[in-house]
Amino acid sequence: MSESATTGEQGMTVASAFAGMRSVSPVVFKAGCPNCRGRFELTAGALRLAIGATSRTTFYSFTCPECGASVRKPAGERIVELLTGGGVKTLRLHSTV
Repeated sequence: MSESATTGEQGMTVASAFAGMRSVSPVVFKAGCPNCRGRFELTAGALRLAIGATSRTTFYSFTCPECGASVRKPAGERIVELLTGGGVKTLRLHSTV
């Protein structure tokens, strides 16, 4: 669609329809490292979510920006909802049964 395309209202272009929109701030998540006890904020790109068949196999992970440790924490339903809504990449684990 070009910027000169009209939206159905007389004389309104796509460019003018979006002219008042502002950029959206990226979502950040507060996290903590159990290794160094650091507290920090991470963007969605720094987190990974794995959804398994049970609550025991559903978790999120990240690398601590302070000490470099790999951190893996359980993710309940609410955490899964927040992370997926915030754009965190998700891996669905399949059972071998």
